[in-house]
Amino acid sequence: MKLHIFGASGSGVTTLGKLLADKLGIEYFDSDDYFWIKTEPPFTQRRDPNERNQLISKDLSETENWILGGSIIQWGDNLFPDFDLIVFLYLPQEIRIERLKKRELERYGDVIYTDENRVKQFNEFIAWAKDYDNTTGLANRTLKAHKDWLERRKNPVLQIVGNQTLDELINMKIVTPDDR
Repeated sequence: MKLHIFGASGSGVTTLGKLLADKLGIEYFDSDDYFWIKTEPPFTQRRDPNERNQLISKDLSETENWILGGSIIQWGDNLFPDFDLIVFLYLPQEIRIERLKKRELERYGDVIYTDENRVKQFNEFIAWAKDYDNTTGLANRTLKAHKDWLERRKNPVLQIVGNQTLDELINMKIVTPDDR
């Protein structure tokens, strides 16, 4: 089984992906682990696209069943094998932004409000995340770009819209262990 889950930042992709991977006993790969070089603070230095693509290709080829979480819409159409299912998560902006603010505070602490550089990074990140729906030019990862990418897919697609609990998502039976 090769499952791809994606959506806007804060839509629950990583949470759902890890939960499903654990339930199914398969590997979970997060696109952020390939897109970003591990730095402190994290998510500040992009990895070279050729290196990124080599790393993810190698990792995905080493296991038969996996879930890939995160947006990969500009990584190249021939990079990934056919997905058995693509799951697109969409949440209203207000919910995503509140989740992101909470997550960033839990991750980094008060420094996102007290350190001048970190305040700037935090505000830029939130502005970028808000642009997902608005497409004002801050983000290249937008709802329109995601929908355009989905339209070009030949794979089965499940779109989940709204703020479901994890239990509700799991009870949807997106996939079951028998699907592996």
